[in-house]
Amino acid sequence: MSDYEIYISQNVAILVDGNNIERSIDGAFNMSGGMINFDTLIPRLIGDRALNRLIYFREGKNISSKLAERLHQQYHGSVAPCHKSADIPLSIKATQLAAKVDCIIILSGDADYIELVRHLKSEGVRVEIAAVVETTAKILQEEAEYFHAITPEDVFTYNAPRKTSKKTRKKKTN
Repeated sequence: MSDYEIYISQNVAILVDGNNIERSIDGAFNMSGGMINFDTLIPRLIGDRALNRLIYFREGKNISSKLAERLHQQYHGSVAPCHKSADIPLSIKATQLAAKVDCIIILSGDADYIELVRHLKSEGVRVEIAAVVETTAKILQEEAEYFHAITPEDVFTYNAPRKTSKKTRKKKTN
C-alpha cells in the first residue's frame, strides 16, 4: 500500500442546449417556467474538477439578460443565441474545445448528439451527459461515459409573464 494520494485533474467544459433542457423540465417535472439552478447543478457536475468554460446555447432572441449576466459573473460563462436549434453551434464548439479540455458535459437529452459524443470520445475526450432521465434518448445515456440525472432539486421556477389571447385582449379593451 502506498502512502501517496493520487490526484486526478480534469479541465471541463459544460455546453447547454437551453431549449432542450427547458422543454424537458416543463414536460417531465410539470414546471412551466422551470429553469436550471446552476448554483446547485454546476458544483455537482464539476466535483473537484476545474471548469474551463460554460456556454448556454439558446434558439431565438428572447434570452434573459439576467441569465447571461449571472452565468458570466458566477462561472465566466456565456450565452450563445442560435438561429435555429442549438445542435450545430453546440457541436461545432464541442469539436473546437476537444483539444483544450479533458471532459465535455453536454446538458441535453437529444439523440441528435449521438454522433458528436462518439466523435469526441474517439478524440480522447471524456463525454458526460446531464439531462432529465424521462426525456433523454436511451442511446445517448448508453453512449456517454457518465450520465448525470437532472432532478426537480436542480430546478427553480420563475413567474413567466402570461401570454394573453386576442380574445382576452379584446375583452379587456371593451
